[in-house]
Amino acid sequence: MKAIRVSEYGGPAVLKVDEVPAPKPGPTQVVVRNHAAGVNPVDTYLRSNTDNRGPKLPYTPGSDSAGVVEAIGSDVTRVKSGDRVYVGGTLSGSYAELSLCEQTQVHTLPANASFAQGAAMNVPYATAYHALFHRAHGEAGESVLVHGASGGVGIAAVQLARARGLTVIGTAGTDKGRRMVAEQGAHHVLDHTAPAYLDELLKLTGGQGVDVILEMLANVNLQKDFGALAMRGRIAVIGNRGTVEINPRLAMNKNAAILGVALFHASPAQLVGIHTALVEGLRNGSLHPVIHQELPLAQAPRAHEAVMQNGHHGKIVLVP
Repeated sequence: MKAIRVSEYGGPAVLKVDEVPAPKPGPTQVVVRNHAAGVNPVDTYLRSNTDNRGPKLPYTPGSDSAGVVEAIGSDVTRVKSGDRVYVGGTLSGSYAELSLCEQTQVHTLPANASFAQGAAMNVPYATAYHALFHRAHGEAGESVLVHGASGGVGIAAVQLARARGLTVIGTAGTDKGRRMVAEQGAHHVLDHTAPAYLDELLKLTGGQGVDVILEMLANVNLQKDFGALAMRGRIAVIGNRGTVEINPRLAMNKNAAILGVALFHASPAQLVGIHTALVEGLRNGSLHPVIHQELPLAQAPRAHEAVMQNGHHGKIVLVP
């Protein structure tokens, strides 16, 4: 089968199409024929070995995909051959025609969702859910600021928060991005390139600030976030691209919490709850991933460049 392989750490050019043996399922495993594979910023960090977290070489990148079950192991009970599924983590990588998964990593893809939308579910939507509800404990009636709400995780957060009954304030840096954030359900949309946008946020909240901030670029925003935060507010850090200096007294003055978010650290029980909610959200239409670009598998290098560009909107997927 065809798959993208990384044989050395580096820039997007190290992503190469290669022929590799097709996987065979063990007793509790599932082979999925991928119709779409999701591209996430974390894939680029692993490819370049940022923070020395790169997988053992050589490897096939990607953790998210959607497709049809090709084969199952003897002890698999969750799915059968021919089922439409989305994948939340794989044993063999998702940038490939086939992926090998544990049966706990595959989830029903409702008929009203496309394969591209299924490939957009795991990292963006599961991360947003984990950040908003498990880490920040957002509740109906509270308010949330979603920084960078036009990206994959941002759109997911807007839809999830709106469906749960929070007041949603989203930001984006372009007119197109702000229109998209409003279309996805944000009650208010702000331009985070405007110097006084946080003053506008305070006006929208009657001077109180928001209960939860989902932070996609902590190195730029974290120090300023405290001025937009309500008493006993929570900042969930989802994304960061550098160091930042903050005054801890700002957190002390509001009895605030700064919470790190990494989907990798969600417990098995939390993951079951996350994907049960996501499947139902797809089924009832409250969750609807926005696909920005579908590229052929061979254009994985271009996809890795695009996913890291400032202001990109929606989800980028590869089509094997």
